[in-house]
Amino acid sequence: MTLLVALLVALPFLASAAARADRNVSQFVPDNDYTPQKSGIPFPLQDESIQPWVHLGQPSKTAESGEAAAASSCTPLTASSPTAWWYEDVAHNGSSSFMSSEYRSDYSVFRNVVTDYGADNTNSTNAATAIQNAINGRHPSTLSLSGPSNGGPARGSGNYGTTGQPAVVYLPAGTYLMSSSIQLYVGTLLVGDPINPPTLVATSDFADDHIIYAKDPNYGGTVNFYIGIKNIIIDSTAVDPSTSLGLVDWTVSQATQLANVVFNMPDYSTGHVGVTAEYGYNSNVILNDLTFNGGAYGLQLSGQQWIFKNIKTSGTTTGISAGGFSVVCLSCSFEYGAVGIDATVVDGVVSVIDTSGLDLEYLVSGTSSGGAGYSIVLENVSYDGTTVAIDGSEVLSGDVTDTWVYGNVYSSGSSSASLATGSTESTPRSSSLLSDGKYFITEKPPTFQEYSVDQVLNIKSIADLPVYGDGSTDDTANINSILSQYAGCYVIYFPAGTYIVTDTITIPSGSRIYGDAYGTAISAIGSNYYNPDAPGTMIQIGNAGDVGVAQIVDMIFTVADVLQGCKLVELNIAGSSPGDVGIWNSHFRIGGAAGSLVETNCGGTPDECKAAWGLLHLTNTSSAYIENMWGWTADHDLDGGNTQTISTGRGALIEATSGTWLIGTAMEHHTLYQYNYNNAENVVSAFQQSETPYWQGPGNDLAPAPWTDNLIASDPTFDNCESGDDICYMAFFERISGSSNLFLYNGMVWVFFNDDGDCTGNYCQGNAVDITDSSSIYLYGQQVDSVQNIFLEDGTAIATESANSGGWGGVVAAYLYNS
Repeated sequence: MTLLVALLVALPFLASAAARADRNVSQFVPDNDYTPQKSGIPFPLQDESIQPWVHLGQPSKTAESGEAAAASSCTPLTASSPTAWWYEDVAHNGSSSFMSSEYRSDYSVFRNVVTDYGADNTNSTNAATAIQNAINGRHPSTLSLSGPSNGGPARGSGNYGTTGQPAVVYLPAGTYLMSSSIQLYVGTLLVGDPINPPTLVATSDFADDHIIYAKDPNYGGTVNFYIGIKNIIIDSTAVDPSTSLGLVDWTVSQATQLANVVFNMPDYSTGHVGVTAEYGYNSNVILNDLTFNGGAYGLQLSGQQWIFKNIKTSGTTTGISAGGFSVVCLSCSFEYGAVGIDATVVDGVVSVIDTSGLDLEYLVSGTSSGGAGYSIVLENVSYDGTTVAIDGSEVLSGDVTDTWVYGNVYSSGSSSASLATGSTESTPRSSSLLSDGKYFITEKPPTFQEYSVDQVLNIKSIADLPVYGDGSTDDTANINSILSQYAGCYVIYFPAGTYIVTDTITIPSGSRIYGDAYGTAISAIGSNYYNPDAPGTMIQIGNAGDVGVAQIVDMIFTVADVLQGCKLVELNIAGSSPGDVGIWNSHFRIGGAAGSLVETNCGGTPDECKAAWGLLHLTNTSSAYIENMWGWTADHDLDGGNTQTISTGRGALIEATSGTWLIGTAMEHHTLYQYNYNNAENVVSAFQQSETPYWQGPGNDLAPAPWTDNLIASDPTFDNCESGDDICYMAFFERISGSSNLFLYNGMVWVFFNDDGDCTGNYCQGNAVDITDSSSIYLYGQQVDSVQNIFLEDGTAIATESANSGGWGGVVAAYLYNS
């Protein structure tokens, strides 16, 4: 370290305690008494006359006999290097499908803050008010009114539910002066031009404590879903470096996205923080592709769990301080600061993968209680100084070329852990998962910015093949016809709306699909999805043996009825290169929302509501990259107060063998399992978060019920459970059978209830992970809450929560199965 850099680093490092005091942000205190909220957001402005399960309107024209039309001779897509993003100029004719008709026609999902709301992007006058008006939905001509152009309620008023108020608030290129903060609400995406990212600049007299408040203030952090910020720059360099200021508050939970954002702060500021989470409890999944220049902290957070992908900090005193039970840092870099990752606030495990540091005091700073609750896993880490300090003392220096573990380590066949205070383990990664020696990750979620607006097709723009997305009309045939004709020749844009389908939508090779985040949904209905022994597929991505491109961004997959024979997404295609096939920022939702009988008719028993066969199936011919996916069977009603007792059979069934990347995924409340690796090979998963169905366990159906008569060969039968051991008959977090070369980092299963009530005894559930007949399985950072056995190996308990007490329940730093 040079003398100049050493001085620059040492001074802010000494001041970091004062910076924390200045910010008055409490350090993370684990909330071991936390129970999830079961309330949602009322939707009094819902149009309850839109009932696709009662009557399906038909389009005026369809393809011949409902079959896909022959492929056209359109020109294959080639990059055209446009100077502005196509998304700004494409026709935006989406709608909120289930909003009251009184307001729907006047409610614009897409809002351009400059052309629609008069925001100044020339760095001359305050733009915050105009941006807030766009978020609120107030039209410039009616700003004296309380809501949209016809005088309806403003967004955030509690009238539109969670799903009824999608808003894409678009910032064209330019500089926007911010003399005050802006407030987001559920359903909001704040997005800029990725080619020329807009900059929000705080004025020198900025008085609020954050520039952007992402958390909807009307509701708790754990029900703040469907909120996003991407493709922008936020600049606080004009504000005094000692002023306590957060650039973004991110007290939000699943199905959110904070991606491709740059935070510019004064170097080594004692007061500025890029991202905070200080306004309540939260349950995040992924924050990705973020750059922090300067500041006291890049990210100073608390919550349940976090995965950070491609985080870069420079001149930031502390890069990441993320309190929680599980933290992953994948492909991160930290330079010219004091600490890269402050893990002293993690009560569980932090995993640092494919990460580097330069000119720091410590790359990772941790603490030890002498137990499992303060575990660290490093893999492929590059640093030439103190790599890990525990309680201020160096325990590791230099590079980590393989895997280094601090915590409890298990090996096959032994129920006794070794407490590692810095052991080196061998993790021979599959070459098919790598790029330049690291696990492949996409640089950022695709925006298709390499294509011009005339290379983008709005799926609602073909007169002879009308597509409605109105939550009522059957759009199946015409969607299939358009995809068949134009895949590979256009980016296909699905404006906001709910697209009802009654049969399989086939997404062919060559497809690039982009939706309005949180507003675009595909929803299944009809008799093709009634038979649980011969399930129908709603979305089929490619055919077996296909090799090509298939990319999906910003979509929702759901069902409009109780459909025990519906498999929502089946992916068959493989890419020629990693990332050619992928799904980004796209989520599953079963129940809990307007437009589905699952929301209103599932207050009884799980036997009466077998709502879907399963969510995601990666078949043995597939090879895909999946980032930021929440697969949720609703535990509460997002759009009202209906009780939700829903049984979805399966979460993610993974049978791929050629290379699969799961980066920031969550599967929750499915009956048999959340994740099932069946004869799978060459998979890397960085972060898997889950919860068991709240209705399951003693006092209610015992798994595999209510699916006992509809099992397939890959399903667990629960034959290992003894009669009377009711907590054994509950959904596995993860099942691994006949698989090899799986690299699974930071899996977690949180269990809160039995039969929707408090658990009796010491545990809510018997078993978390079941492994049989497999080899070369590497599990790092597995955690449980209220689960008796963390791992079963061929039916025998290997690691228990009681023997690995820490975090929210139990923590195992490493389990190496037949490796």
